[in-house]
Amino acid sequence: MDREFLIDLFADFGPVAIRKMFSGYGISADGVNFALALRAGLFFRADEMTIPDFEAEGSKPFQYSTRAKTVVVNSYWELPARLFDDSAELAQWARAALAAAQRAKVKKPPKVKKAAKKVAKKPVATKRPTKKKTMRRAGKAKRALR
Repeated sequence: MDREFLIDLFADFGPVAIRKMFSGYGISADGVNFALALRAGLFFRADEMTIPDFEAEGSKPFQYSTRAKTVVVNSYWELPARLFDDSAELAQWARAALAAAQRAKVKKPPKVKKAAKKVAKKPVATKRPTKKKTMRRAGKAKRALR
């Protein structure tokens, strides 16, 4: 899916911002990311209110494989293929996905920036010679006097 296709696809929904993300695009409206367009397909944001709609359509959550396991991302679900031909209904699903993303944003506590700790500079300590080095120096001094 390229940018132009996505812009046309969301024409009935309204203006969307499309930016590069992972191996595809992140799609957002009103500053909230609500969809992912990846090689694997188009995925909409979902929550406990919208997941039953995706399940009824036979959709599955987004998943990817790592070397060790397959990771299932339950917050993004694959858009049913039939919606690519019905832009009005796709717009309804997009509004529901945006609402789910906004609900998720409200649930998250705001990030608190930690104050940078001021690290007091430690005075530079001069190294004292070890006993071994002191003994060597003393021996060299005695030899020099002979």
